[in-house]
Amino acid sequence: MKAVYLEKDAVNPGDVSFQPLCDVVPDTTFYDNTDENDKWAKLEGAEIVFTNKVVMDEKVFEKFPMIRYIGVCATGYNVVDTKAARARGITVTNVPAYSTESVAQHTFALLLEIASMPGIHDRSVKAGDWVKSKTFCYWKDTVIELSGKTMGIFGFGNIGKRVAQIANAFGMNVLVYTAHPDKYKNHASDRLKFVDCKTLYAESDVISFHCPQTEETAGIINSENINKMKQGVIIINVSRGGLANEAELAIELERGRVRAYAADVVKSEPMAADNPLLKAPNTIITPHIAWASREARMRLIDVIAGNVDGWLKGKSVNVVD
Repeated sequence: MKAVYLEKDAVNPGDVSFQPLCDVVPDTTFYDNTDENDKWAKLEGAEIVFTNKVVMDEKVFEKFPMIRYIGVCATGYNVVDTKAARARGITVTNVPAYSTESVAQHTFALLLEIASMPGIHDRSVKAGDWVKSKTFCYWKDTVIELSGKTMGIFGFGNIGKRVAQIANAFGMNVLVYTAHPDKYKNHASDRLKFVDCKTLYAESDVISFHCPQTEETAGIINSENINKMKQGVIIINVSRGGLANEAELAIELERGRVRAYAADVVKSEPMAADNPLLKAPNTIITPHIAWASREARMRLIDVIAGNVDGWLKGKSVNVVD
């Protein structure tokens, strides 16, 4: 069967191998990148499509009725109109939980940069500030200790749970908001408590978002909610850029209501030149790389290959509705 992989460079800049996938579907054409304009030419004749950000909807299915399988090369699958796919008998799969450890690690990389500021001080030392110092040490801003602080976690999927474990290991108390707290009762302890949103906002020193973007969560990081949080709260977002009302968040950073905002995502990616967070103070923004450790990308390719192999053998796995 003919397959196309639409966004190779997003997964493999050259340090991993697609061989596991090629072993399953030898007739796979890999494209470095694909956008909404040139996808039409690249989809011609394909029965199997591997996509990450390229939209697969009714227009695509109508123009390319040969498509029988779509492998989403990520956990989130909102780029696929699953209802339209199901109506046409097209199987859609995703890759759950492959990047849990990497995203949790990145969450704390961002938080530790805010708390201990190694990057800022490294740049200062190399600029000659330590050489000029009259004392044996100095600091560019107040260093804070995480132990004893309260970390609020909004969302308690695989990543949220792992972040909670790491926070506890740092000596932090954890508050969790989830729509289904009864489902996770066994995780509760004297240092991990399930609370409502109001309590999470009011009592957390750090709030880390680990939830999907839905109608309820879109724009949830906004002035109204920030004003329910502690003065000087630290906010981390490694989930979806659309969780933040970026204009209002920039204002709250300017006002000092938010001590720092660290994110791996923005609403529109790649980041626009006029994004208000680019000029806002006390921000750390990375280019959507929390998921992208080499180990995670190797797991991703293995699961992508396993998903399509299962489908070809009539034993589909990781099917989404």
